[in-house]
Amino acid sequence: MNIAFIVRSFPVLSETFIINQITGLIDRGYKVDVYAEEQGDIHNVHPDVLKYRLLDYTYYMPSISPNLLTRLRDGIKILTTNFWQDPKKIGQSLNILKYGSPALSLWLLYTAIPQFKKQYDIIHCQFGTSCFRGMAFQTMNAPNAKLLTIFRGDDISRFVKEKGDRIYNQLFETGDFFLANCEYFKSRVIQLGCDKSKIKVHRSGLDCNKFAFTPRYFPADERVKIVTTGRLVEKKGIEYSIRAFNKVAKTHPNLEYNIIGDGPLREHLQQLIQELGDSQKINLLGWKNEEEIIKILNQSHIFVAPSVTAADGNQDAPVNVLKEAMALGLPVISTYHGGIPELVEDSISGFLVSEKDADALAEKLNYLIEHPDLWEKMGRAGRHCVENYYNLDNLNNQLVQIYQQLLNTV
Repeated sequence: MNIAFIVRSFPVLSETFIINQITGLIDRGYKVDVYAEEQGDIHNVHPDVLKYRLLDYTYYMPSISPNLLTRLRDGIKILTTNFWQDPKKIGQSLNILKYGSPALSLWLLYTAIPQFKKQYDIIHCQFGTSCFRGMAFQTMNAPNAKLLTIFRGDDISRFVKEKGDRIYNQLFETGDFFLANCEYFKSRVIQLGCDKSKIKVHRSGLDCNKFAFTPRYFPADERVKIVTTGRLVEKKGIEYSIRAFNKVAKTHPNLEYNIIGDGPLREHLQQLIQELGDSQKINLLGWKNEEEIIKILNQSHIFVAPSVTAADGNQDAPVNVLKEAMALGLPVISTYHGGIPELVEDSISGFLVSEKDADALAEKLNYLIEHPDLWEKMGRAGRHCVENYYNLDNLNNQLVQIYQQLLNTV
């Protein structure tokens, strides 16, 4: 089986779920190529990118400018450069009578690859936002391949709010099958018009072997370490966990809060920490690799993921950092947000509170600090959930089954 992954950018260090699927398919004997519009950070990559030499199987397509004049100018360059390499394919990409708007808008021209000689069985768009490139790729390069699209979060929340509820209509008409990474987003996709018989939930998995379970107990030095991992962007809600920590630290002064990650809100959050007078207790640690993250989590006692719906509508599915923390045995505090309640069972593996409620976060954080007898029980419940529902090996087997069933349909 030959599979083409369509993505916006590659490699992206935070998108381990894509790398996990690629390597899982390769381990099962399948061939995977990646087609991206942008080159990611090739100097700071996941170890498996190097181990599996994934960049050798990655191809970069010309980016399509939203500015029509720029798109036309660049399209002329593509036309003059590529026409003589494959006149028939380039000519087809401009056939407005046959293909309509995809040809008129130059999407087909930008996706026609003259050197393309491979045959694919599956075209897998890794985000809904990549489906437009995926549909063009199928038309120009692999018309016999099955087109599958997975919705992961931003593509079914912020993007739909920006573009409107009809944005995926063409995809729902022409796509062969659809996935969503949680029930919450599956229901949203169906509401937008997807045939409910053509979509199923396929979760993002975790290799539990990399995350050894460790029971959590109250530390001998009584210094409780709280931790958060995530990009410093609005939807991660880290402002609210900082404010919650500040409230709890007034009655429990022997606390430490480490925040792993970087992003555009770093300066704003650092300023907030200083205004609250917590510079000695709250640490913005910046980006860390997987090994460093696991080490920090193993030295921590409570994990907080205060996700919120951003002003632009952006929402999260069950985030991987929560799965990692739960696999390691950390009790967690998170929010009733997106698909997170499908992962964290309130009062069982952790606590859930309403979005943007620093007082509620503080209340649950204070309760966990004062009831360390709950830590091990919650940690075991979290580990059990991740092992049973987010096991990477099982989910990669399920993905292969989905591909095979798709190929067997007429």
